Amino acid sequence: MANSELALLAHLLRRAGFGATRDELEGYVAQGYAATVEQLLHPELAPTLDEDVLRRYHIDQNSLMLIESSQAYWLYRIINTRRPLEEKMALFWHGLFATAYGKLNHAKAVVNQTNTFRRCGLGDFRTLLLELSRDPAMIFWLDNKDNHKDAPNENYGRELLELFSMGIGNYTEDDVKACARAFTGWTIANADYMSIRASRDSIWPHGRLDWQFVYRPEDHDDSPKTFLGQTGPFNGEDVIDIICRQPATAWFVAAKLYGFFVSDTPDEASIQYLADTFRETDGDLRAVMRALFMSDFFRSEAVRLGRVKSPTELVAGTARLAGSHRFPEWSIVNLAMDVNFMGQEILNPPTVEGWHTGREWIDTGNLVERVNAAALEMGDLTQPGVQAIRERMERLGADLSPEQFVDGCLEALSQFEVSETTRQSLVAHARQDGSLAFAGRGAAECSEQRIGEMLQLIVATREYQLA
Repeated sequence: MANSELALLAHLLRRAGFGATRDELEGYVAQGYAATVEQLLHPELAPTLDEDVLRRYHIDQNSLMLIESSQAYWLYRIINTRRPLEEKMALFWHGLFATAYGKLNHAKAVVNQTNTFRRCGLGDFRTLLLELSRDPAMIFWLDNKDNHKDAPNENYGRELLELFSMGIGNYTEDDVKACARAFTGWTIANADYMSIRASRDSIWPHGRLDWQFVYRPEDHDDSPKTFLGQTGPFNGEDVIDIICRQPATAWFVAAKLYGFFVSDTPDEASIQYLADTFRETDGDLRAVMRALFMSDFFRSEAVRLGRVKSPTELVAGTARLAGSHRFPEWSIVNLAMDVNFMGQEILNPPTVEGWHTGREWIDTGNLVERVNAAALEMGDLTQPGVQAIRERMERLGADLSPEQFVDGCLEALSQFEVSETTRQSLVAHARQDGSLAFAGRGAAECSEQRIGEMLQLIVATREYQLA
């Protein structure tokens, strides 16, 4: 049933983006796998999102004061982007450098951090860490605003080493202390919650002020520090330089990328290959991702449909297939709530460790939410994507057997790889009403309804829950 090139490109777009329609896949096949990878790796060549329309028609997503509106804003971007890998990398870095609205109480600050991930997520790792260290949301989240020359706060220094760059076992407690001292004086303006309402910089009535990075040299500890075996009057930039030269950092980043884009099960040889690329290119993330997507281990059939889609991947990917939410409207907030109910509050991860992913996305309650949300989107016969699938089915023939009906719907949804058990279950359902006919009185309306029901069944399958 499946065309191998279509199946490979579908796999690539599920992992490097949020899925693709059948028409999009045919365009990618025409240009070839390698050219598609290069297109994905250079999002700057694709048009940006037209945010003027968004801001004109969705006031909440213009101000970004509320967490629900900010979550909906990101989903709108994901659904409508022409730069799928840019958004996927932003989601990856958001999960790794987890920063939550729950502590900040400043939704736009977390949104601004995702803009940093879009801008730097495919650049060099040193620049990304430097921008992260200057990011107001991160400075507030991990208390570097409270990290002073005479009273160091170790929170950011510790997590920078443990969760963001090297991992436990590759540094000492003395390294943590030295790292914290190197980042003294790195703070933010416009964040004094105790006095801001009484000051001339009141957050009311026009909304909360954007936080800004500020370096205060008088509050920086410029005395000598010993960090990872090197000694000097290090500042934050120096510490980041030292971190990026460590073999442990190359392995750490490679392992995280492998786990997110390839498989939940680590493979040392594959991770080492990515780590070697990281070191050879001085942390060029675009080069590492190119090596990943072009590798045999990524293109292997063994890893396809081997990862559980995150709630964001599932909800946004289904909306892209249905063709829904192409225009700003209030109802997209419902999608954000769907993602939340499935266990992933984007912009508000549960801890600094981010989310526990993989099979932990699935439990009895979450699975019901996942199936219902996907079925609601694909069962809406008015959506342009669903209508496009109906038209594709009609072009297959005026009278389709149950087998042709099922195979046509699967391929229209870019679901090329399903088990024979799943396929036969779908065929058994289709046989209950016989062939799918478009000619004759009332046949078109009946067939359209049957197509909608079949699409709902397909998005409820085990395979559709996987990427």
